[in-house]
Amino acid sequence: MTNVYNDIIYPAYKEGKHLFAMLIDPDKCSEERLQSIKKAMGEYVPDLILIGGSLVMCSTSDAVLTCQKYFPKTPTLLFPGDETQLTPIADAVMVLSLISGRNPEYLIGQHVRASVKIKKMGIETIPTGYILIDGGRTTAVQYISNTMPIPRDKTEIAIATALASEQLGHKMIYLEAGSGATDHVPTEMIKAVRQSIDIPLIVGGGLRTAEDIKEVFKAGANIVVVGSAIERNPEIAKELCTQY
Repeated sequence: MTNVYNDIIYPAYKEGKHLFAMLIDPDKCSEERLQSIKKAMGEYVPDLILIGGSLVMCSTSDAVLTCQKYFPKTPTLLFPGDETQLTPIADAVMVLSLISGRNPEYLIGQHVRASVKIKKMGIETIPTGYILIDGGRTTAVQYISNTMPIPRDKTEIAIATALASEQLGHKMIYLEAGSGATDHVPTEMIKAVRQSIDIPLIVGGGLRTAEDIKEVFKAGANIVVVGSAIERNPEIAKELCTQY
């Protein structure tokens, strides 16, 4: 059985390879939408599929099954906003700690409530330091979590936060501008954080074009995550997932 982190993510990081992750909102994961994305991608597939969101009303399990139907060779990772979004049929779960904020609910509260459930599921866990960066507008994650993002010009805070995350034992750092952000994480910040840590770096939020993805990879991201842009226009999926 494939271990997503040990067999895919970490080896890619060590070898300097880039990974493209598609973020799927369970509330928008219809058969029709996935068919459109699959058709647009043709022979190409995302390296990873993240499933979840800040606020989800539909079944996460149904979303995972639909993704596995259309992309059977792509690992599915839960990207849960809370414990209700957990399901054992995914390949792994990103255990997110929103370390850029100071809301205990997203630092340890949700984790305590989910821990026994995750243990019983027997699902692979990937502890991830989740760092919210100002993306130019109030995003769902900022509103739901009631946390302030790190200002775009405070690179030193992002570096210190990422280092603290690594020292706490997290296996990945996720720099997030938020779904539907006006601007993606600044390339200067990505570069500085990449140079400061020795674990995989994920960047998401506000990535809409092939040029955006090229810039973020060049700055030092190991994994890019795109969700809203593909939701709005599945036809660009192939263009975005082939920029590395």
